[in-house]
Amino acid sequence: MTDTKTNNSKVVLNEFNQAVKGVSLWQDAWRRLKKNRMAMFGLWTIIFYSLISLSAPLLPIHSYKQQVLEHQFLKPSLRPAGELMFERQDYLIRALAAKEGRSELNAAETDRLAELKASIDTETKVLLTGEEVLVHYRVYPLGTDSLGRDLLARIIYGGQVSILIGLLGAVTAVLIGVVLGSLSGYIGGTFDSLMMRFVDIMYSLPYMLLVIIFMAVFGRAIQNLFFALAIVSWLTVARVVRGQIISLKNSEYVEAAKSSGAGTGRIVFRHLIPNTAGVIIVYTTLLIPSFIMLEAFLSFLGLGVQAPFASWGVLIQDGVYAMTTYPWLLLFPAGAMTLFLFSMNFLGDGLRDAMDPQSKNKL
Repeated sequence: MTDTKTNNSKVVLNEFNQAVKGVSLWQDAWRRLKKNRMAMFGLWTIIFYSLISLSAPLLPIHSYKQQVLEHQFLKPSLRPAGELMFERQDYLIRALAAKEGRSELNAAETDRLAELKASIDTETKVLLTGEEVLVHYRVYPLGTDSLGRDLLARIIYGGQVSILIGLLGAVTAVLIGVVLGSLSGYIGGTFDSLMMRFVDIMYSLPYMLLVIIFMAVFGRAIQNLFFALAIVSWLTVARVVRGQIISLKNSEYVEAAKSSGAGTGRIVFRHLIPNTAGVIIVYTTLLIPSFIMLEAFLSFLGLGVQAPFASWGVLIQDGVYAMTTYPWLLLFPAGAMTLFLFSMNFLGDGLRDAMDPQSKNKL
């Protein structure tokens, strides 16, 4: 292999005098990631979820907080809500008549159904946007909940909250863990010992109990939820990054930076941390699902996000209480959340393999 210079640029030639194009670490990782079908499925699924969540205000869906009490517990259907209401009322009246031993409806029951039919055709409602509509012509593809709210809209907007909690919580935990772990690993000595003993003490405390106490004391605001979930989650990140920094701090490029007069901050943040970016990115993708699951667990304890906002955890909690009678209230939110969590784990595993130099022969 030979080197030639053309137009002040260096070109590498192989034994056949052909130019060899260099491939960076990230390009090589992307090439290998594309070969992992499950990881790519996870990536495209996450992109789809993100686009749907971000464009929720532009989508032709109903308001997630608009209550229509007459539409309580409507089953998933592409037919207007009025038809489902009429069918449900007609079934109940005929079931009552059959229980009384009658095969025909009486005049009062017939009049009641006629009044309901007229109401369905003419009744209007002023929405939260100020628009007046024929409310019973609304369509609910995924059904409604106990307050007559559109389940599809609540799943989409709940995805906004859950993904935001997972993303911000993971980013916050990773930032804290990266800074403290990298400084601890590079500086070493007394600072490292004190930092690791503090991490050990925090590890010994019951994590969920701390989160529950924090939420109970400071309230159920979303920002408190972010902080409560991130307050202890940085511990593992700090340990992982510390180990990476210890293995890299005696490298040649670090010695070169020291000899050129670079300080601790420049060496850590300009040289060492960028060389651990692969591990950090992989761990972040694996941390997001755990935050979403923790938020769902807190929702079961009544410490999730407050109404009218909802998250997947809150919707699943509501669905559990009605799953035997109205199963769609549990199946659809749980399905949306499960698919997203699987996709994040597929992507995290794929990134781990793509960025692992020892796995080059496997992909």
